Amino acid sequence: MLRSLAIRNFVVVSVLDVEFAGGFTVLTGETGAGKSILLDALSLLLGDRFEAGQLRPGAERAELAAEFTLDDAPAAQAWLADQDLAPEDGESLLLRRVLDAQGKSRAWINGRTATLAQLAELGALLVAIHGQHAHQTLSEPAAQRALVDGFGGFTVLAREVAARWAAWRAAAERRDAAAQAAQATASERAFLDERRRELTALAVTDDEWAELSAAQSRLANAADLTAAANEGVAALSESDDALGSRLAQVAQRLRGAAAHDPALAEAVALLEPAAIAVDEAARALRDYLRRLDVDPDALRQVEERLSAIHDVARKHRVRPDALPALLAETEARLAALAESADAAALARRADAAEAAYRDAATQLTKKRQFAAAELAHRVTEAMQTLAMAGGRLEVALVPVREPASHGLEQLELRVATHPKQPLGPLARVASGGELSRIALAIQVVASEAGDVGTLVFDEVDSGIGGAVAATVGSLLQKLAARRQVLCVTHLPQVAAFADTHFRVTKAGNRDAVTSELARLSAGERVDELARMLGGAAVTAKTRAHAKELYELHRRA
Repeated sequence: MLRSLAIRNFVVVSVLDVEFAGGFTVLTGETGAGKSILLDALSLLLGDRFEAGQLRPGAERAELAAEFTLDDAPAAQAWLADQDLAPEDGESLLLRRVLDAQGKSRAWINGRTATLAQLAELGALLVAIHGQHAHQTLSEPAAQRALVDGFGGFTVLAREVAARWAAWRAAAERRDAAAQAAQATASERAFLDERRRELTALAVTDDEWAELSAAQSRLANAADLTAAANEGVAALSESDDALGSRLAQVAQRLRGAAAHDPALAEAVALLEPAAIAVDEAARALRDYLRRLDVDPDALRQVEERLSAIHDVARKHRVRPDALPALLAETEARLAALAESADAAALARRADAAEAAYRDAATQLTKKRQFAAAELAHRVTEAMQTLAMAGGRLEVALVPVREPASHGLEQLELRVATHPKQPLGPLARVASGGELSRIALAIQVVASEAGDVGTLVFDEVDSGIGGAVAATVGSLLQKLAARRQVLCVTHLPQVAAFADTHFRVTKAGNRDAVTSELARLSAGERVDELARMLGGAAVTAKTRAHAKELYELHRRA
């Protein structure tokens, strides 16, 4: 359940902090006051894309935050645990997002950095948002499939069917490609076999080229290296004026003088490690001379090996140090060709993949048949209360000619809005107002079957009024007995049914406009209902009607 929402510098909202309760909450206000801004902010926290125009004019960045309780959201709790994002108390969830003027955004889940994809995945487990144009998407086949699959609770199986279909198509393509490229494969295999034999015989190791290059440089310059090392040994320790002897003499002379002036002790202390370093350097040079290899045959062998490696690398147009990787690549390609050459094995894999797909798709079909019948029954019942007495909805499963990623059938919503009308496609049969009412009925029924804790309806009651509007309010109120329901509405008949009522107002002038939100008391609710009933001119009669409407629905 959504517990609170905080907004900073978003569209026309400067600062807004609002706490929500369970049950049925409505947001009302005059056109353009910013009722949908709260829902836009919530949508961004649930992974929607940010547009630069949503930043408040003059602000450098917008900040959004929402807190949810998780006691009624086991799926969200499991997702957070899998992502290592679970809250410490295990009961509350904090989402935060910051948006700047450059169009960049950052997001956090429980204080840890998150991606938009993670926000969207988590958001789908927390909130279902039904927009005012939902009926426009209901005519799309993908939306109708998603509706039935979501209602039946087998979206995971639907994704599994899609995955198995993709695996089947990939296996079939490998089988067909292998058959078409059999001759080309034979030529490639012969070339790769020869390259593998050559590279295996050469047997270049990963670091060999670098090691040989270093050895070649050392052996080719052995005379200069020997002379330099010998000169160093002589200068440090073996000549008449060796540096080591001279340092010792200077240290001894200063040590004697320091007996008369302790200030010289510091200089003596610095000379002692210098003398030690000179002795160690001379010892290191002697060790180097003993290890230095000046064998002419060793140089010849290294250069021959370098030449052989270089010739093969040039032949295959790679760097010498890339030959081991080329051998691994060659062996991998040969293994792949050996696999693809086994036409029988490829055919068996394609057949197995097809069987796996058809098994899952058949299960999906059976589940869809049951869910489609149940959905149609419930929506048909709801239509009777929405000024469509005798109307009915049917969800037809039409077999497809070729198996597809979405299964073995296409789903089609067919509707009749009165008893004498034959069933026909939803978009062709229903009028605009009827489409809105049918879409609302479908959304309410689908929400009853789902497990999302918070349902948001953004002016889905547009195009209706009178007794039908009261029925819509009653439906949402009943739905709120099991879920948290938030609804942006312009209908007083709907608003009167709410447990909590917020009014959105716009204040300021042409240079600085801001939207504000207020939770209404019982008396203020009557005033707001009167405004919604009568517009700018609220009379005593209008207010009396509003009070009667409020009290009637409170009793309901």
